[in-house]
Amino acid sequence: MKDHRSNTMKDNRSNMPGDAKLVFKGELFEVWQWQQEMFDGSKAIFERIVGQDSVQVIAVVGSEIMIQDQEQPARVSKFLSLPGGRCEWGEDSLACAKREFLEETGYASDDWELLQNVSPMGKMAWTIYTYIARDCRKVAEPHLDAGEKIENRLISFDEFTKLEDEPRFRSLAPTLIRAQYDGSKRAELQRRIFG
Repeated sequence: MKDHRSNTMKDNRSNMPGDAKLVFKGELFEVWQWQQEMFDGSKAIFERIVGQDSVQVIAVVGSEIMIQDQEQPARVSKFLSLPGGRCEWGEDSLACAKREFLEETGYASDDWELLQNVSPMGKMAWTIYTYIARDCRKVAEPHLDAGEKIENRLISFDEFTKLEDEPRFRSLAPTLIRAQYDGSKRAELQRRIFG
């Protein structure tokens, strides 16, 4: 299994020049700036945002996969998602995935595997970790944050791979597109999810 440790603030800053300065520190993000020499010898101000890593969980319950219909105060409309959330600064991504999954669904698993981790934006030090949790079982009631309204539901693998066409679902689009149109990628994803 690939290293699943979440980036700490120190790790997220490690690819920045030594003269980078913190110019803004919010609750969720930091903005760093530095002067960068260009190829022609001129100089320009460069910036990078450092954010908290995130996790999402492909949760297998029986032969189905759990997805969520969510509402959040800052979003205009409902959206579809996988269970997951934001890691605390320095929190291990697997520990975060287990915590967020339990909080949002009341489910737990003893069989976890890292499917992928991506850093989707070059100007932002931020990684999204996607885990597979197999043999999920209900162990508690969900404990949602005050800013969450979540309905969990189960769908088939076929429905899951078709979510790439659903505009309210933003997660895993490249992976699902490959699975939708390439039989070997579909079989590999199915094998990875269901073990």
